[in-house]
Amino acid sequence: MRAHEAGALHGEIGSRGPAWLRTPVDVNALVPDLWPRNVARAADGALAVAGLSVRDLAAEFGTPVYVLDEDDLRSRCRDFRAAFAGVDVYYAGKAFLCRAVVRMIDEEGMHLDVCSGGELATALAAGMPPERIGFHGNNKSVAELARALDAGVGRIIVDSFVEIDRLTALARERGVRPNVLVRVTVGVEAHTHEFIATAHEDQKFGFSLAGGAAAAAAFKILDEDVLELRGLHSHIGSQIFDASGFEVSARRVLALQAQIRDARGVELPELDLGGGFGIAYTTQDDPATPHDLAKRLRKIVDSECEAERLAVPRLSIEPGRAIVGPAMFTLYEVGTVKDVDGIRTYVSVDGGMSDNIRTALYDASYSATVASRASGADPMLARVVGKHCESGDIVVKDEFLPADVQPGDLVAVPGTGAYCRSMASNYNHVPRPPVVAVRDGQARLIVRRETEEDLLALDVG
Repeated sequence: MRAHEAGALHGEIGSRGPAWLRTPVDVNALVPDLWPRNVARAADGALAVAGLSVRDLAAEFGTPVYVLDEDDLRSRCRDFRAAFAGVDVYYAGKAFLCRAVVRMIDEEGMHLDVCSGGELATALAAGMPPERIGFHGNNKSVAELARALDAGVGRIIVDSFVEIDRLTALARERGVRPNVLVRVTVGVEAHTHEFIATAHEDQKFGFSLAGGAAAAAAFKILDEDVLELRGLHSHIGSQIFDASGFEVSARRVLALQAQIRDARGVELPELDLGGGFGIAYTTQDDPATPHDLAKRLRKIVDSECEAERLAVPRLSIEPGRAIVGPAMFTLYEVGTVKDVDGIRTYVSVDGGMSDNIRTALYDASYSATVASRASGADPMLARVVGKHCESGDIVVKDEFLPADVQPGDLVAVPGTGAYCRSMASNYNHVPRPPVVAVRDGQARLIVRRETEEDLLALDVG
């Protein structure tokens, strides 16, 4: 029994606790699907990643710290490329991006998706071949589009009629013909949090399929004949486990492909089905493997192309969370342990919502374990919280930790590779943690810790 089960039952806890709370729970066990592949408990009971103890990592780099299992990330890149052979696999950089990660995914033969000028600058600074970069965003500025054209970015996913006009004008000025895809809002209600569902009609992304805007955008690009329309793009949301949404999306987008062919005599050669593939944050999550995803997506595309009498387009997908999310965990140090009248125990760590906003923002669930030692103590239902001045500053809502958890213990939270560092803030003027990559028993700093001097450097008053 872990986070979701505990969360459903914590309101029933009395001063002594019901029978289910006294059911034995192994607080030292690590569930393989939740942790990077090279993480295990060493003989002394501490967690080790790629042979390096978390106690040594904490001593060298301090806490909080994001710990990246580099071989795990690379192997997930290979898994997706092998499963989706013949498909362009774009790593969605918004999940987590730094120059070292760009180099890793480049070395693994991946493409890269960026969605801002800053992400594009990071990709180019790391040496990513621009022809393997795709540029997303619902409000790309003129400067961002100009930089993408000047850099030779491989494709731009257009998101509005204003952007089509901007890009057309810039392309004419430069005498270039950039490759573009039209982002289509397909009207699929993905089974995920409303803030990360992106294909229903009432939201900011893309051109509406039902309202005819998607077809109009494609016709506009074809008629003006300045931009090279390569295909259509659909992204239905994030942290999705049910593949039926992808099937409906593919069906509707391919129907639009057929409509464009019938109206203009053009068969678009590419189709991007986006990303959003879910990962395991708790034992209640059951994500599909890349192989299963590839098999199901290919089947529906082949079937619909046959029905519409279309040539099967070159496919692309955009996994981000599914690659970096499970490859990283966050290591904290416990500062205080507080029992609240037998209701629950609050375990406060030295980070919080400034390094992981997802629990507060999306009501996301996480798991946790005491990482610096093994324990023979009874399990205790705890809530791992941060140090910020917010009652909503929760890292892990409900988790069984050993009853002897104490200040100075290290606590590790898995599945924090995606969006935690990307969405990190300086709330309460807390510097953001570093990112450390570990491989073959060696650790290297790939993003340094912010300092108070960094914070003050921006303060010019």
